[in-house]
Amino acid sequence: MKRLTLILVFFSGVTILSAQECDKTLTGKVIDFHDGVPLKEATITFNNKTIVTDNNGTYTINDLCAVSYAFTVSHVDCNSQVFTIDMSKVTTKDFYLEHHLNELQEVKVSGENHTKTLSSQEETIDKNIIEKYSNASLGDALKEITGVSSLNTGSTIVKPIIQGLSGSRILIMNNGVRMQDMEWGDEHAPNVDINVANSITVVKGASALKYGGDAIGGVIIMETNRAPAKDTLFGKTVLSGSTNGRGGFLTSKLTKAYESGMFLKVHGTLKRYGDVEAPDYVLSNTGIFEKGFSASFGVNKFTYGWDVFYSFYDNEIGVLEASHIGNVDDLFNAINSGEPDIIRDFTYDIENPRQEVTHHLGRVKYFKRFEQLGKWTTQYDFQLNNRLEFDIRRTQELDKIPSIDLELTTHSITSDFEFDSSEKYKFTTGALFRYQENFADPLTGVRRLIPDYEKYDVGAFFTVEYDLKENLILDAGIRYDFNHIDAQKFYLNSRWELRGYEEDFSDIVVDRNVIGSQLLTNPVFDYHSISGTAGMQYIFKDDYEFRFNYALSQRAPNPSELFSDGLHHSAARIELGDLRIDQETSHKISLSLKNNNQKWGWELAPYANFIQDYILLEPVGTELTIRGAFPVWQYRQTDARLLGVDAKVYANWHTNWKTDHMFSLVKGKETEDKQALINMPAPNFNNKITFTKAEWFDFTASLESQYHFRQNEFPPNIMVFSPSRGQDILLEINTPPSAYHLLNFDTGMKFKMGDESFLNLGFTINNLANTTYRNYLNRQRYFADDLGRNFLLRISINY
Repeated sequence: MKRLTLILVFFSGVTILSAQECDKTLTGKVIDFHDGVPLKEATITFNNKTIVTDNNGTYTINDLCAVSYAFTVSHVDCNSQVFTIDMSKVTTKDFYLEHHLNELQEVKVSGENHTKTLSSQEETIDKNIIEKYSNASLGDALKEITGVSSLNTGSTIVKPIIQGLSGSRILIMNNGVRMQDMEWGDEHAPNVDINVANSITVVKGASALKYGGDAIGGVIIMETNRAPAKDTLFGKTVLSGSTNGRGGFLTSKLTKAYESGMFLKVHGTLKRYGDVEAPDYVLSNTGIFEKGFSASFGVNKFTYGWDVFYSFYDNEIGVLEASHIGNVDDLFNAINSGEPDIIRDFTYDIENPRQEVTHHLGRVKYFKRFEQLGKWTTQYDFQLNNRLEFDIRRTQELDKIPSIDLELTTHSITSDFEFDSSEKYKFTTGALFRYQENFADPLTGVRRLIPDYEKYDVGAFFTVEYDLKENLILDAGIRYDFNHIDAQKFYLNSRWELRGYEEDFSDIVVDRNVIGSQLLTNPVFDYHSISGTAGMQYIFKDDYEFRFNYALSQRAPNPSELFSDGLHHSAARIELGDLRIDQETSHKISLSLKNNNQKWGWELAPYANFIQDYILLEPVGTELTIRGAFPVWQYRQTDARLLGVDAKVYANWHTNWKTDHMFSLVKGKETEDKQALINMPAPNFNNKITFTKAEWFDFTASLESQYHFRQNEFPPNIMVFSPSRGQDILLEINTPPSAYHLLNFDTGMKFKMGDESFLNLGFTINNLANTTYRNYLNRQRYFADDLGRNFLLRISINY
């Protein structure tokens, strides 16, 4: 009886359906959600029927019943989507496909075809180069890019130099956050772990206005990989060990993603090395102990997304003990000596002088795409940077107290909207608000080199890209920034009078009766900066690309340039800022012409940078303190010009053989008296030959030759008074060392461990010939040779 009832119900339904009038019609278009362009040849499938849109993206479906249908809509480069339509209520329907949804499926990011600007000079290093330098610093890895060098304090404190400029003139973006880590000091390295990034792009110059208008030198953009919108779990672990320093390094990252768009990422790093060695001796007290952790989670959809990111970075760095001088005679003797005056047996201990730096970074980000309009992004980020510098002091108890204790707290809010729905043009506008507070702990027992201050930054920008022709794109932009600094600064009465501040700044004195022959001041400065850029990208003959860019940039002085006043212990020198220092203004013109094809390719990129009121720090003499006579380094301003060229060539000579060649040259001089600028990189020429054999487990082997010319253009040396000799002597503090040549070897193989798992083995020998040399841009060149031969084994597992 039950079976008979079911049969009757079934045939009754068929009868009702067959009796129903199926004369409904559905019409509409299939449209790209991103830019509103109709999609021709899109397919609409239902009930084993397929409809294809015409050249206008239009479709018509006839003979539909007044019931609900599930339509599957598909198009090339789109993920198919299912739309349920009730035909008793609807007669027209436009289907919007997420034509760029394939972005969400990416696990690998090469960065080669996604430039940050259209007209400026820029280069990107991918995850393979990052893995090669996983145990090194950001500055070391970026030297793979033409025109990028580094300002070093030994082998562990490395600051990038882009086309002759460094410090506050270079902006570092770490996963969408501008780093705030007291970058003004020569011995202050960026507090970032390069292993967090999946690609790193260097924009040479200030044309990337979205990130900041004060990047006269350039912008370094570190980006993580995008979590795919699918159910997957993948990760990577890298383990390496080095003979020079006798230490090791471990980093590991893991990503869990879901088809819903949810994702979770975690990453950790641990690095431990002891004293490194020059070819002939140990560089005592040069160990390093680094720890890092980061985590993020969120939702990554095409139409919207959000994520929360946190990172912690902790680094303890030993400073070469022989570089700790007690007076100017120590420096004179070190310059004239062939080796450091302190050489001990190898140890992992890190003693004074040393640095301890911790950096916390937190970020909350949200984005929303609007149909046929564009993408809105907003974020809040927080940074807490604590820097401790320990000096060799009079007693063991004082040794435990840092000579410098700075805590920098930063809050930032940014928001921008990218209007990218048009095929011809795209423009972006955004705004920034930032509050920053620096606290210099007075309990160090040492006069504070940098004072307490509050800083407010407000900025707004507008950029546009216009496709004038199929092969010609124009871009332009403008940015305004306002900077407000409010400081509380103590001055010795003698220094105040010596610098002539009483005449110009008497109105900022708050209290003239401070204990210890000091006065308290309240310097308040406001800076208004305008930056702009205009350029073009022209592609011709298929594989030739020409770029032209002009960039105007203004940079307000940093707190070190304004307020430095006293003995900088870890640098073993007296540093003097100047309250009269004004903002820098840069006019940079850059060109690049490149050709890429399968056989060979090349790029030639000249540039000219004219900087008004260029701020430099240079040695000017000596000053006597209770610890002895120390060299005095003073900030001043001058008009300067930097002329240079970056060039590179590659050639694929054979299926298995390739050569790469890079050359960089920059000339920096004062425009009025033609005096050379201090710390300009010497010309350098890199050549590399690489052999690859895919059949041998992706075997690669390369031999690299690095030739660094002597820097023959440098500012004059200074005459100083020697207390031990009782007379003035010539201190060759600016004289560069000789030219040198280094050979490096690198090889690697790749083994498959499963369907999607691989084991990579790498072996590197740096300074293969164990060459003795000193680098002009290494602040410790006065005291010791640079690193000797180093064998490095690297194991990487992708799973």
